[in-house]
Amino acid sequence: MTFELIDRPGRLAGVRLQQEIGLTGPLEFSRTRGVWRLAIEPPDVDRMEYLFEVRDHNGAQMTITDPTNPRRAPGAFGEKSVLEIDGYEPPAWLELPPVEGTESSLEVHAADLDGTVEVTVWAPAELPAGDPAPLIVAHDGPEYARLGGLTHYLGAAIAAETLPPLRAALIDPGDRNAWYSANPAYAKTLMTDVLDGLDDVAPATIRIGMGASLGGLAMLHAHRSHPGRLDGLLLQSGSFFTPKLDPQEGDFSGFKAVTEFVAEVHNASDDPHPVPSVITCGTVEENLANNELMAGTLARLGYAVRMTTVRDAHNYIAWRDAWHPQLAELVTAVAGAHAS
Repeated sequence: MTFELIDRPGRLAGVRLQQEIGLTGPLEFSRTRGVWRLAIEPPDVDRMEYLFEVRDHNGAQMTITDPTNPRRAPGAFGEKSVLEIDGYEPPAWLELPPVEGTESSLEVHAADLDGTVEVTVWAPAELPAGDPAPLIVAHDGPEYARLGGLTHYLGAAIAAETLPPLRAALIDPGDRNAWYSANPAYAKTLMTDVLDGLDDVAPATIRIGMGASLGGLAMLHAHRSHPGRLDGLLLQSGSFFTPKLDPQEGDFSGFKAVTEFVAEVHNASDDPHPVPSVITCGTVEENLANNELMAGTLARLGYAVRMTTVRDAHNYIAWRDAWHPQLAELVTAVAGAHAS
């Protein structure tokens, strides 16, 4: 697999491949006849998101997308170039028409956080406003919708009758690093003030908590801190850091709070309210080992937990690709159990 960047005038002093799939070989390009080139062995993934890190002769540095590759992937920090490898196929639901949806806004004053939690409530237009229905409570919900297509997936699955009519509460992350790092004040706000506020506009038969990365960690922390308010969990690439597995995260401001909570879970002898859960993770993620460890711990604590992996890294498309059929099966199983 060869990457190229044309630089015939010789304006650049160096080019390096920036990636998150764990490549360990040399990633510096070499320049021959006005073209920078890098050859690597095809990586063991189905998709690869990447950027070129370029440096000029004055030492200035920036990252750019690959000008020879028109395919792009969205991300929280901007677009990246993407290669689809080994016959990768996007989820079929992307091509399915969704039911018509509506959105409304909810602002919940959070005295314990000295701020406001902003929520976008998505619902199928056909669902009467006062009718109780399953509710997805999603951390980083606006990003899940914008970068991964969460509301399109829900609408397409409802149209295909693989999901019942349901609503989604898309939680804006606010001060993400502070709120999501196993913060007791945030967990209390989410499980009391936010869910109570949602009861008025999105009455729920069941609630499924959902989150990726630090948002997944925060959803598990909220559930463990306030058992009984969530009926199922979808945790994607959770930041279940331990000092042994994740020393590279040691400079993160929330590392101490996160690792203390994770240790508390692993050391627990029981759980007051185990719920059906799905954990997803990319096969080349640094978080894979700590997610596998957490899946084993939750199973020991009585959670009906299923772990699935995708041949990808830590990004919204990888999380998107793991939703089906896992999320639909989780909602169906939890709703069936509560109906019986």
